[in-house]
Amino acid sequence: MTEPTVYELSSAGRRGLKYPASDVPESSIPDDFKRADLPLPELSELDVVRHFTHLARLNYSIDQGFYPLGSCTMKYNPRINEVTARLPGFTSSHPLQPIETVQGNLALMYYLQEALMEITGMKGITLQPAAGAQG
Repeated sequence: MTEPTVYELSSAGRRGLKYPASDVPESSIPDDFKRADLPLPELSELDVVRHFTHLARLNYSIDQGFYPLGSCTMKYNPRINEVTARLPGFTSSHPLQPIETVQGNLALMYYLQEALMEITGMKGITLQPAAGAQG
């Protein structure tokens, strides 16, 4: 299936928008920067919206089809991470808990960060999740 380009949909004289009158004085453009011809497509605003809406529908979307859950979970969560996340000290933790109640978790993350920096020789690292499932 071949989709027409905006140039193929173009019709001379169509305008997608009309600019308001300028509220600043006009200035001249140096001749070196001017183009003799600039063949841009001429489409109505409705044509542009329809074209890009149609193209967007060609992308996979959770609104228009079954979303195969588990793809990022499998990719970013090795079994060892799942086992670790089920340890008693982690199962009751919540990201919005008061900081005083998660000092053990923060200490573990700090020591992990320090170890990873030493192993890799980097000056800093992040423990930010690579995907929502990993978080």
